[in-house]
Parts: sequence; structure tokens; C-alpha cells
Amino acid sequence: MPCVVIMAGGRGERFWPRSRMALPKQFLNLVGDKTMLQLTVERVERLVDPTDIYIVAGQEFKDIILKQLPNLPEGNVIIEPFGRDTAAAIGLATMVIRHKDPMDVMIVLPADHYINDVRHFQEILRAAVLTAVKGNEIVTLGISPHRPETGYGYICQGEVFDTVVGIPVYRVERFLEKPTYEKALKFLDHGDYLWNSGMFIWRVDQIWKQIEIYAPLLAEGLKRIEKCFGTNEYPVVLEEVYNGLPKISVDYGILEKVDNVLVIRGDFGWDDIGSWTALERYCEKDNCGNILEGKGVFLDTNNSYVYSPNRTVALIGVEDLIVVNDNDCLLVCHKDKAQEIKKAVQILREQGYEDVL
Repeated sequence: MPCVVIMAGGRGERFWPRSRMALPKQFLNLVGDKTMLQLTVERVERLVDPTDIYIVAGQEFKDIILKQLPNLPEGNVIIEPFGRDTAAAIGLATMVIRHKDPMDVMIVLPADHYINDVRHFQEILRAAVLTAVKGNEIVTLGISPHRPETGYGYICQGEVFDTVVGIPVYRVERFLEKPTYEKALKFLDHGDYLWNSGMFIWRVDQIWKQIEIYAPLLAEGLKRIEKCFGTNEYPVVLEEVYNGLPKISVDYGILEKVDNVLVIRGDFGWDDIGSWTALERYCEKDNCGNILEGKGVFLDTNNSYVYSPNRTVALIGVEDLIVVNDNDCLLVCHKDKAQEIKKAVQILREQGYEDVL
């Protein structure tokens, strides 16, 4: 039976002020009544036992995780003392799991994705696991694009490698960085370019081998940590070594360098819901394209979004605005500038507003 590693260490700064350092977006119920983390776990519960689900996150989130996931064993929360990007997070999880079963298949998922067709998602994961269990290939899931998206990396799909339980598996020709709008249009028209979902399936011994080959400094640090795993020295050594690990993504550090990567097309209604404008796709709109979550009224207003559960908001004579009224903070932002919210958070931090971040 495979295991699942869910990466839950992100800060979700583009969802400020709802997403804060103490409670980032993966622990919020942005879509429906359950949090993004709970939805992620729910999707894989039919595939794996709860004892085979691991969450990678900072120490400050451990209590939140255990409260939201009461069936998760406490030891399955893998603590990252510092955020060092996905290669280090995945490497640490690999180190932990290889002590249990180095031949196990590991499914790696971000904690904050939305998936509409859960059944089809599970079918594709089963096909990926059956492919990865042989141990020679690394599998990733690529999303068929339905718009020219400049915020995602892309995967160029190559020739068919195999068909597993009726699902075609393709070779990856190459990974591509976030494109310009013009390039994204060409990718959309081409048909063989997929969004890089950040979901991976591989056997534990295979990814450990690739880390040793292509990220030797990361491997060296992980081996130092591994020597103390399960001892009283582990927390001290982990903190001492982890902060010095290379801060690189698993895509850039490893996957773009290996030649045995496969991709399965994921047509299961995927979205990473990375911003307030992305969230709008799952909200009910009025006749003028406005969305109200909370209390408020719209007058001569179009295509605007309001989140204000506790205070009443009135929008008059405006359009294309995002208004988030969350307790001690108010955000007013034009939709065209939604990606700049992260920059605003950085400025707030620099100017001493840590108490509201």
C-alpha cells in the first residue's frame, strides 16, 4: 500500500488578510465547510490507511493539524524547523519513510489544491502508483490547460510510455518555467503542454537515489540528520542542519535533470486557488458579477468580491474590486493587482506590522 506525503508549510500570503502566519490558507475553509488540508486528506483516504498519511509542516502548525485531522497519528506530522522549499521538505519526508519501508511508493501532494472530480483523481493516482511501483520511473501529474496561464510552470508531454488501467502514461520531454502571456497562448494551442501541478509519485528508494545524484549537498545534510533519527539528539541536529540545506524546488533541483520522468494528464477539475481572483471561480455571483461572502450591499457595482463576515460593507459605483474585511485588517485591491498582495505583505512586514501578518 502506498503512503501519502502532504506538504502543508506554505504561507498563503496572496490570501492575506484571511491567511495569516498563524493560520495560513491550507488550514482555512476557502471552498465549502472543510479546510483545504482536510479536503486533501479526504481525497486519499480510500487509497491509503490513515497511518500512511504524513504531513510536512512547521512546529507552529502541529496542534492545528492534529485538531483538524484527529485520526492522524501524532508521529506522522513531520516537522520542518525552517522553510527550505520543496526539495528539502520532500527529502526530509523521504528520510523518515525509508526507515519504515524504502520500497514503498510515495504520493506527494500540496495541501492547498482544489479538485472537483475526486473519483477520477483517485483513478489517476492508482495508475501512477502502479507505474511507480516498478521503481525505475518518477511520475508527475500534468493538468490540461484551459486558459493561457502565466502563473504556473509547464510540462511538455512526449510520446506514450505505457497504458496503465486504461490511462495513458507519457514521457516528459522537458519542464518549462512560468511563461509570458504570448507563450502561454502558444502552449494552449499546441495541446502537448500541461500545467505543472506539483504532484509527484515515486518509489522511496528511487527519489532518494536521485537526491544523492542531483542534489548532493541536500543528500549530505539529510544523511547527517538521519544518523540521529529516533534519538534524543534528533530535534537539535535537525534544526542545526536543516537551516543550511539548499533552498531549491524539487522541480529545479532534481526533476528537470533526470531523464526517467513520466507524466499523466490530470483532467479532474484541478485548481491551486492561489489568489482571491482564483477563488471567485467557485463562488456564486449576482447578475452584475458580484460576490458577497458575509454582510453587505452593492450599488452600481460590477464584478467585485467582498468577504466580510462580521462587519457590513457597502460598495457604490465601483468595479473589479476585491474587498476583504477580516477583523483587524481591511484589504481593498483592484483585481488586476491581486498578485501584488504578497508584495504588500512584505512591505507591511518591513514597516513593522508583524502583528497583523
